[in-house]
Amino acid sequence: MDTNSNKYTFIFSIIMVVVVGTVLAFAAVSTKGRIDKNVRLEKMQNILSTVGVQTDRAGAEKLYNQIIKEQIALKEDGTVDNAVDAFKIDLAQELKKPVDKQRFPLYIAENDGQKYYIIPLRGAGLWDAIWGYISIEEDLNTIKGAVFDHKGETPGLGGEITTEWFQQQFQNEKIYDASGVLTGVQVVKGNNDLTGARKDDNKVDAISGATITSRGVSDMLEERLGRYKTYFKNLKSTLAIHNP
Repeated sequence: MDTNSNKYTFIFSIIMVVVVGTVLAFAAVSTKGRIDKNVRLEKMQNILSTVGVQTDRAGAEKLYNQIIKEQIALKEDGTVDNAVDAFKIDLAQELKKPVDKQRFPLYIAENDGQKYYIIPLRGAGLWDAIWGYISIEEDLNTIKGAVFDHKGETPGLGGEITTEWFQQQFQNEKIYDASGVLTGVQVVKGNNDLTGARKDDNKVDAISGATITSRGVSDMLEERLGRYKTYFKNLKSTLAIHNP
């Protein structure tokens, strides 16, 4: 075939498009697989960190399978939907549904002889979404640990929700107030408890200069924890029957 002909040029162009397209498609599939795996392992790391277990990605899955004993998806009425894989629930998409159609994932962990209930969180900060996980001790009131992250909060301001000092404030805080109302934990200015010694006031110190992000964390905790209130109420009743 005449390599200088229009026909040759046309055929060569088609072949190159097919070859390059195939290579790019293969690369995209391979890259997506790696990204999905890393996202899954990071999720396991975050869940484990709320119960005091730190691990790298290489060890995350093994520890997760050892410590997380149950993954359940709850309906609005507190019953379990066995048809849904809790780990695969994407809160960003789930929150777009009517509440009665949403499913609420819950992870039940056992570590060092203690049981914990881990709840995924998602809400709104100043600029974009904020999210995290919080673990509740067996009394269904005391916070074991919390981890937060964000998409676009300002570094040094709202972005501080990812820091250790901010997250450690939540340890041992209560999610119910003295009258038994589920309030979550309020992130407020002027908490007057700089050392975090008071754990019965349902408050932690806000981030200076990040009022809206701090309020977003408060609202996220109250809204998400409230979705599990019926389940916890039923669980308390069950535990009371079996442990009079």
